[in-house]
Amino acid sequence: MIQIKRLSSIDQNFDATLNKLLAFENEQDNAVEKTVIGILADIKKRGDEALLEYTRRFDQCNVATVADIELPKPLLQEALKGLPTNQRDALEQAAERIRAYHERQVAPSWQYDEADGTMLGQKITPLDRVGLYVPGGKASYPSSVLMNALPARVAGVGELIMVVPTPNGERNDLVLAAAAICDVDRVLAVGGAQAVGSLAYGTQSIPQVDKIVGPGNAYVASAKRHVFGVVGIDMVAGPSEILIICDGKTDPDWIAMDMFSQAEHDEMAQAILLSPDAAFLDKVAASITRQIETMPRKAVIRTSLEDRGALIHVDDLEEACAIANKIAPEHLELSIDQPEIWVNKIKHAGAIFLGRHTCEALGDYCAGPNHVLPTSRTARFSSPLGVYDFQKRSSLIQVSEQGASKLGAIASTLAHGEGLQAHAMSAEYRFKV
Repeated sequence: MIQIKRLSSIDQNFDATLNKLLAFENEQDNAVEKTVIGILADIKKRGDEALLEYTRRFDQCNVATVADIELPKPLLQEALKGLPTNQRDALEQAAERIRAYHERQVAPSWQYDEADGTMLGQKITPLDRVGLYVPGGKASYPSSVLMNALPARVAGVGELIMVVPTPNGERNDLVLAAAAICDVDRVLAVGGAQAVGSLAYGTQSIPQVDKIVGPGNAYVASAKRHVFGVVGIDMVAGPSEILIICDGKTDPDWIAMDMFSQAEHDEMAQAILLSPDAAFLDKVAASITRQIETMPRKAVIRTSLEDRGALIHVDDLEEACAIANKIAPEHLELSIDQPEIWVNKIKHAGAIFLGRHTCEALGDYCAGPNHVLPTSRTARFSSPLGVYDFQKRSSLIQVSEQGASKLGAIASTLAHGEGLQAHAMSAEYRFKV
């Protein structure tokens, strides 16, 4: 029997217990940090030579030049053509849905004119070049390629460079096929902190990018933290999370499996269920115990649920929504009647899944919205990855002669108040005499 925590919102120490359950310290391993800092410094100093050396050392790949780590476009197309028909169709259908959703995020530049002829506005332009990190080897995350590359493409990014490690030369055809579907410009068979450093600083053969996106291990996450500021990054994500609000009318097996879908990611993933129906929580607990034995990753699921999972009895759905806003989860399922009404109570969540048939797994792969989401309560101030992450905004200001006098007087007064005489005189020179 699995020992998942049972809580009630009326417990005397409920808030403290919940806070402890939610707490996740993304502690930086000193050994990892030291290694990453050394690798980044070496890449910055020696470029290609260092990158190839680390690739030989860590991935056991016999590479002598950057040409040896470049995966040409015909190879990507070959991987796509070689897929079983069902896999290829699934990738292409998912890509089309993701592309269509993100096309709706495209925002136009805008401007307006004031009565005196002054024009103000905003110009939106895409980033020139973006780096995409994709885990490699036996790991297969073609969905990560789609979710990161397609918004960049829709945004109009000029060049997309993908890095993916191929330990012992092992390539994943699904990942390469996804790169072909997204028309990635360059794919390099490198990974780790050395790949992040090469994208961030540039080498003799790899141009510096403007932003690095995509998931990775502890070394990759650390490297992204260290190069932020030199380049942009998407986020440094914590463990995956799901919060489910259920009124007790959904099949308990469905809810248990939805909790498994996040718990199977890793031992630190978190799955929490809120329900006003105590008997339903009992049914889900029984389903968890029964179904976990059928899961290939049952050891991971068990550790995740026992260490960080919970079944929480709440007074009503109103309270459940209030607790959800406090948790600010990465994924929130509203498995309830009339979810379109209750969603108005939700302020903080990365992605919200409405209705009993909307499982989170659909969002991971093919629903359309992005699966790169804020974790660890950062949904309070962060958003899913989107087209807007691959664009930047420039303010437009064109002041008329009449406007220069009006605005100049305001600026002059404020500048003198701050003791910045040159600012004031710069504005005063343009006063209409």
